Amino acid sequence: MKVKNAVIGGSKAYTLLNGNKIIGERIGNVQTPFGKSQVIFLVKWDDIEFLFLSRHGEKGYELNASSVNYRANIYALKELGVERILAWSGPGAINENLELGQYLLPDDLIDETKSRILSFYDKNSALGFIRSNPVFCPQLGNELDKTLARLKYKYGREGVYVCTEGPRLETKAEIKKFKLLGADVVGMTLIPEVFLARELEICYVALCYITNYAEGIKVEKEYKKDILFDGLTTDEEMKNVNKAVEQFPQIIKEFYQRLLGNGKNCHCDQLMGRYKERIGDDWHKWIPE
Repeated sequence: MKVKNAVIGGSKAYTLLNGNKIIGERIGNVQTPFGKSQVIFLVKWDDIEFLFLSRHGEKGYELNASSVNYRANIYALKELGVERILAWSGPGAINENLELGQYLLPDDLIDETKSRILSFYDKNSALGFIRSNPVFCPQLGNELDKTLARLKYKYGREGVYVCTEGPRLETKAEIKKFKLLGADVVGMTLIPEVFLARELEICYVALCYITNYAEGIKVEKEYKKDILFDGLTTDEEMKNVNKAVEQFPQIIKEFYQRLLGNGKNCHCDQLMGRYKERIGDDWHKWIPE
């Protein structure tokens, strides 16, 4: 089976699976040299098909961002023929102008992770020395921009996403530091995922939906037990967040319909080009056993 398009669902992706908003053939976990991937589904909607992987679990929030097997997930999608990935993430807002429930197309990253394996390639290898600008596929970014504009959803076209290790949320002092560094949102999932996709020459674009304001941003929120973010997001604000998740199927469908029949006008599938005379075109052989 070879499927060119994939979606990596972020927080609350499992609600779309459980609520039958996304229905597909359950392929299951794929075994890779790095362990098993998360469960993958094959979804067919009218004239498009794509693979769907819920990053945090199939039935609920079963796996935090620090524990996701990013290498297995990206390797599995590549093995199944994927050339393009639309990934979503639910970060907190550092930029006060962002509204909860709105979308953001980040265009750059700051890596504040501490213990994640960031590459497919062995530390003794010379492979994987590739540029990180642009981080996200420009062609997919342009098409996603047009998709959100046509759907008339509120979104921002640019923003810096700082990725932290987790699983804890950040302190006020950390958020102050990230703001000084120029970050607009803070999350835990896009790194190393996007860099792994680039190492396997897969086009990758991220779409964020704003879930909360980070610590010290806007009004100070009181602690509340037994709810997501422990009170950082009010019940009314959470309605907007949930609405943003409910709209993802429409975004996915419109986005991949826009790409039907379109060739590539990016360089994502050439990122390992200068190595290929030595390592060949079979990407399986690039990665040490």
